[in-house]
Amino acid sequence: MAALMRSVLGCSRLTTIRLPVNVQVKRDVRALRRKPVRIIPPESQRDEREKRPKDVKEPTTRASVQDKQRHDPVTEEKSPSHLQEGDPEKLQTYELKYDRAKAGDKRLSKVVTIAKSRSFRERHGQVLLEGQRLLVDALESGAVLQTLFFSRVEQLKTLPAEKLKKANLIKVKFEDIKMWSDVVTPQGLMGIFGKPDHVKMKFPDVQVQNSLPLSLICDNIRDPGNLGTILRCAAGAGCNKVLLTKGCVDAWEPKVIRAGMGAHFRLPIITGLDWDTLSNYFSEGTKVFLADNFWQNISSYNTRPSNKAIDYGWISSDPRKLHKIQDDDYYSSSDEEDGEDNVEQKIPDIPIQQYHEPWARSPSALVIGGETHGLSLESLLLAKISGGRRLYIPVVPGIDSLNSAMAASILLFEGRRQIKHSS
Repeated sequence: MAALMRSVLGCSRLTTIRLPVNVQVKRDVRALRRKPVRIIPPESQRDEREKRPKDVKEPTTRASVQDKQRHDPVTEEKSPSHLQEGDPEKLQTYELKYDRAKAGDKRLSKVVTIAKSRSFRERHGQVLLEGQRLLVDALESGAVLQTLFFSRVEQLKTLPAEKLKKANLIKVKFEDIKMWSDVVTPQGLMGIFGKPDHVKMKFPDVQVQNSLPLSLICDNIRDPGNLGTILRCAAGAGCNKVLLTKGCVDAWEPKVIRAGMGAHFRLPIITGLDWDTLSNYFSEGTKVFLADNFWQNISSYNTRPSNKAIDYGWISSDPRKLHKIQDDDYYSSSDEEDGEDNVEQKIPDIPIQQYHEPWARSPSALVIGGETHGLSLESLLLAKISGGRRLYIPVVPGIDSLNSAMAASILLFEGRRQIKHSS
């Protein structure tokens, strides 16, 4: 019994614990037991709080910032950046909603189909555009956006919000867009548009104000890069329109669009035209001129061993017959392609001049032929009827011809210089 009492008395002894810091008991703090207790500050601090004005906002805490970041910046209402607080103009709100693409989404495969299939684009009337700058140019010109694929939500802020309301917005992984894109460094923005109609499009005012009575006709341009560069050059020179005959590469092919650098939305581009209807797009008194790289007269070509049209270099070998015209100014040659013998091709005798001599003093149309097939016989006939000429660009002997895009650049800007100088 005595031993038990000694052990009890030993456990009840107080042990002194030394702490590394001084601990002081505050008067205004009460220990928390079962329920949280409101902490009452000292009287001095309470007086300072009562003196503080009520309209002063409390400092922003980290928790409040995180709560704001949880809101979706796209689905929440937001006002345009150009409207500041206190602006008398009424603030407008935009609300955009988007879907997240799942694995095997068929809408994604449609992008590749549009990009690679010309027949699909023509049948469904859709084109594919990629990149922020190109999408903005298309939306501002009035092109209708149907579906937009993007990889980051922040990218939607770079596009006109009011133009995106009726479109399907789909968020996809950047790796997927990179796989679809032909660009080395894709931006993560791809849009499917309805094929723009040049009649309904709204072109920039600065482009319309600087437009000249000069048109461009593309004849058998097959290379996408060349056509895109030619379109860009035509927009830079101030052409009022570009006419593409049948046989040219599709102007809305992705490679052509990229090479055009927005030219598709700066001037009218009319595609798939027949030579019989081409003159309907000319103003009264328009003369047709041909880009040529031969200085000799056509009559001197008859001394060559062969008199096939293809051997003239700048004349197409297309065996289609032209309208029968009885005129001493036309020369005939035979073509044996496709098993047809003695098919006459009328080659008009058109005067030739150097490109820097005056020719663009009145409404003019310039024909640029492709490097492989050259100018068609129909273009020569059109130049003959309108009173046009062949324009010769001198090159160093031994060089067969210039690149079609380079020739278009030289002639178009020379035409611009002549028009400006004469006005």
